[in-house]
Amino acid sequence: MNQIILHRIYDKSITPEGIHILIDRLWPRGIKKEDANIDYWFKEVAPSSELRKWFGHKPERFEEFRLKYFQELRNDEEKCQKVDEICQMLDENNVILLYGAKDTEKNHAVVLKEEILNRCKM
Repeated sequence: MNQIILHRIYDKSITPEGIHILIDRLWPRGIKKEDANIDYWFKEVAPSSELRKWFGHKPERFEEFRLKYFQELRNDEEKCQKVDEICQMLDENNVILLYGAKDTEKNHAVVLKEEILNRCKM
């Protein structure tokens, strides 16, 4: 069974095998595109600019952020389409979601992974 793996793009450890998808709306600072080792950049699946700015990576806002981001993932047609594409990729490969946030436990990648697992029935 294939897995969804979260990997911080700044982490210098070896990136797992699979399809590498950058899921940040903004390109990560200090990372050259030719060195990024990504297969896709799904910036459309990232939280809206308004939600991202409101959250501001403040841990005390994470639960509310999580609920609002779920709403975006379920109600925005473009985001829904990208989540469906990831589900299709997951049928044949591991999917590595690349993100830039420093907090590895309270970020949009964690929420996106949860939504993908729910949607793909894994």
